[in-house]
Formats: sequence, C-alpha cells, structure tokens
Amino acid sequence: MTHAWRIEDREYRRQEQRRGRRHAYTRLAPAATALVVVDMVPFFAEENGYVRAIVPNIARLAASLRALGGTVAWVLPGVPEPSAVRTEFYGAEQAEVFRLSGGEGAPRDRLWHEFEVDDADLIVEKFATSAFFPGLSPLPGLLEARGIENVIVTGTVTNVCCEASARDAATLGYRVVMVADANAARRDEDHNATLYTIYRTYGDVRTTGEVLELLT
Repeated sequence: MTHAWRIEDREYRRQEQRRGRRHAYTRLAPAATALVVVDMVPFFAEENGYVRAIVPNIARLAASLRALGGTVAWVLPGVPEPSAVRTEFYGAEQAEVFRLSGGEGAPRDRLWHEFEVDDADLIVEKFATSAFFPGLSPLPGLLEARGIENVIVTGTVTNVCCEASARDAATLGYRVVMVADANAARRDEDHNATLYTIYRTYGDVRTTGEVLELLT
C-alpha cells in the first residue's frame, strides 16, 4: 500500500526555468547529511498501511547513510501535558490521545519494531509538530555539532510533522530533501499536496533510489 505520488509537470517546468535544472541538489556529501525519521512509532504504523509500506525504504536509507559516514536521527513524539490551547483546539479526549502517541518506555523501544537502530544514531523527542522548532526539539543543536548541512526528511505524517520539519529545516538553512516514497500520509491527496509545497518553496523531492545516488 504505497502512495501514488506525483508532482505536476508544470512545477517541474517552473523550476527548470528558474534554475536551469529540475532538481536543486546534484550531490549530498554523506558526512554532512542526516536522515531524519519522523514519528515512526506504533501509534501511526499500526493504523495506517501507508506508514508500514515505507519502512523498507527508510531502513534502506538508514543503512546506506550510516555506511557512508552520515547521521541517522530518529525523532519521537514527546509526551508533554497538553496546553490549555491544545485542549481547547482538539478537545480534551483527543488532546490526551495525541499526548500519548509517542508511547511509553525507553525511546529506542518506542520505535516501530522493524527498524534496526545503531548506537551512533540520534534518538530525540520533539515537543512540537516540527523536529526543528527552536526550543522544542534538541535536534538542530545535535546536528550542528556533527556538522550537518543536508537533511533528508522521512516518516509520518507527510502533511503534518514531516512538512513542518522540512519547512523549519529550510528556514534554519539546511538543504532539504523530502523522500517521496519514504513519507506517508492518510491519503494520496494529502501526501501530494505536501510534496508540491516542499518542491516549490522549501527543498527538493526525490525517491529513495535517487537519494542514494545523490549520496554515492
């Protein structure tokens, strides 16, 4: 169950006219690159076949980038008490559901069980939709300490936490690549709307195979 993803030809043509090529980045230096895996936890994977379908691509990217000397960062939903505003917005019951979405126990044990995690990987919690929002995620500081300049965004949900992370990463000055077949939403329409937005304004959109070529 994979997304039928697409970017319209008119958007490809627009970028080709602007910069003389379809895709922004022709190479990603592995040592300066981080694979950011957003919210791949049972709460999302168990209920959504699209999420389970991207697991092999994320695992492939993680193993390849590690072997090339890059960084893999697993980002989990934090478990904060819902604010008054979140409770007002979602309703008390749904706000509590979201609060518990990251699961319980050690962070490494809260990831979807099919992933292999290396001791050199980063595992962090975020306390906002974005993994890059200042003050609500330690990820930007950790990546800066490793000399990271390029961010590959994968995970779920494409049009919420993944999109928010890609936008904020671009704002912070990272080269951003969103992987079309390693992000998942509830519907193709939601998924493709985000791919359009990211490709048009914030970063590049590539497939897993294309990203591996950029790294090697």
